[in-house]
Amino acid sequence: MAFDSTLAERVRKTLGTRAGISERRMFGGLAFLVDGKMFIGIRNSSLMARVGPEHHQDALAMPGVRVMDFTGRPIKGYVYIDPPAIADDSQLTAWVAWCVQYVAGLPAKGTKL
Repeated sequence: MAFDSTLAERVRKTLGTRAGISERRMFGGLAFLVDGKMFIGIRNSSLMARVGPEHHQDALAMPGVRVMDFTGRPIKGYVYIDPPAIADDSQLTAWVAWCVQYVAGLPAKGTKL
């Protein structure tokens, strides 16, 4: 599984002692979950960010952000963030906060709306 261990440590530091956070190896990298739902992942040296379908285009308009399509098809609501766009800790913190807030607001897994 290929992921940047330094970036993983930076994400862990950003999350601190927040409750409900877990890690799982998936998507060929490392995923961070809140209450069992993925919000951020690391594949190679890029961040996989779950921004939500309603904010997908907003995220893609930001520098260093591109479509997440490792399966050959774009995955709406998720984006890749390239290393230059998260080089500064404040940039990484902003992405992590956005994604964890979005996912924490989703219904519990298995809940039907």
